[in-house]
Amino acid sequence: MSSPSGARTDVALAPTARTFRSPVVEAKGWLAGLSFTPDRPLIDAGQAAPSDPPPEALRRVIAEAALRDDSAHQYGAVLGLGPLREELAANISATYGGRVSAAQLAITSGANHAFCATLASLAGPGDEVILPTPWYFNHKMWLDMAQIGTVPLPCGTDLLPDPEQAAALITERTRAIVLVTPNNPTGAEYPPETLAAFRDLARARGLALIVDETYRDFTATPGAPHGLFEDPDWDDTLIHIYSFSKSFRLMGHRVGAVATSPARLAEIEKFIDTVTICPTPLGQMAALWGLRNLAQWVASQRDEVMTRQAAMRAAAPALAGEGWRLAGLGGFFAWIEHPFATDATTVAQALAREAAVLALPGTFFSPEGDATGRAALRVAFANLDAPRIAQLAARLCDFKGV
Repeated sequence: MSSPSGARTDVALAPTARTFRSPVVEAKGWLAGLSFTPDRPLIDAGQAAPSDPPPEALRRVIAEAALRDDSAHQYGAVLGLGPLREELAANISATYGGRVSAAQLAITSGANHAFCATLASLAGPGDEVILPTPWYFNHKMWLDMAQIGTVPLPCGTDLLPDPEQAAALITERTRAIVLVTPNNPTGAEYPPETLAAFRDLARARGLALIVDETYRDFTATPGAPHGLFEDPDWDDTLIHIYSFSKSFRLMGHRVGAVATSPARLAEIEKFIDTVTICPTPLGQMAALWGLRNLAQWVASQRDEVMTRQAAMRAAAPALAGEGWRLAGLGGFFAWIEHPFATDATTVAQALAREAAVLALPGTFFSPEGDATGRAALRVAFANLDAPRIAQLAARLCDFKGV
């Protein structure tokens, strides 16, 4: 059947029509028509991406590669540059105390690309994946587009997922469980024992456990976040996702990674070859230099993030006095429950208009009608130093609702 224009009307929805609009794009749209004054500038706590460029030494490496290395402008290996895979394998092995080889690593065009490629190797229409809620919205968007069912796993008041509750959600259609730690959006850092319990559950039930550690370099406790790589058979269950975007400020260069079995990488290779052909060589050259030279600089960036987290904790009593509750804190994020009867989307829109604060509503990270999402905001302080965090808290305290 065709419409008068000739377009078919009896076909299934296009993949992109099965999911919602990009939340970051939607939130930035709320700023249209608004004006901010020098004495009351916008406090943008919406997107978790540093606005500062990489350190100058790394930018010089990128510039020199662009000028002098012809391979920076050509197609590279589908699974990434060999030296970067070797260096990252050594980095993960040293960080976690396990053993990871280059043959178990692929470089991707960012962590989201790693996730999509991984799911393409794992599941198809009608299959299911378990996501703890609040979830990372891009994960949900890809599952929607791929017609993979999303099974919500509500977290408790501690914002940690429960493996026993996850076990009750597993069906014959379940293909994977996805965990993000430090969590986006809540900031929660999952304890090693929680991750181990999920690994044991996934292995016992023949599932993949996807652990996205995009914010690995900004954990509250230095050292190995968990012991999953100490298991010599880790790649029979664990699929690990990492990103260089935040650690080296290479967001625009789109360089991430996935660690898994060589057999799965052979499947992931098909996806990468079809979608991007290869990750950007110039970004990979930058990531390689960063791994070899920027450990101390990354440590200093972690210290700055800890300072910002401390500023958020310091503001918590004043916020509590006005009915706001700091429910989660970690990585670049604070998960703050608001004191109003209306839903978080309405609160976030009003904050942009009336308080010059852009934060994302919890409704962007949860199923429709979910009470946890309706009651909270995600505040990202990637670009907010301690004084700006104090200003943000003051504006929240002064805000009287819709």
